[in-house]
Amino acid sequence: MIKLQVIGNLGKDCIVKEINGKNVINFSVAHSERYKDAQGNQKERTTWVECAYWTDRTAVAQYLTKGKTVYAEGTPEADGYTNKDGNVSATLRMRVQNIQLLGGNAGESQGSSATTSNYSTNNNTVSAQRPVSQPAAMNDAADDLPF
Repeated sequence: MIKLQVIGNLGKDCIVKEINGKNVINFSVAHSERYKDAQGNQKERTTWVECAYWTDRTAVAQYLTKGKTVYAEGTPEADGYTNKDGNVSATLRMRVQNIQLLGGNAGESQGSSATTSNYSTNNNTVSAQRPVSQPAAMNDAADDLPF
């Protein structure tokens, strides 16, 4: 089995469709990476993944809006095509099996009260976890752990 995992920001609001009686949530995730080229110039490369999340529970769609940060994993597939300029290009697609909402919009600070939600097609369960902020004394105690 080949598995693809991506953390990135949604490029636009998701689209919910019904196809042959089944619901699919389509969305695109962008992952940007900064690096230096051979001449030492700063470069940025963005990879887009077109995602299809087949699910009976479409409640997550209201949270899949432009700029939101998500983690998605699933089965990848690549399609090659010739674009309008005559150049050969490819599209990376993923059939999503698990998605986690990681928080707010790109660049927005994530405090300790950020919500993380898990949606999985494997067991058809939906769960949400809200971290509880701890007092400063509790955070200092973690520094004393040997690992």
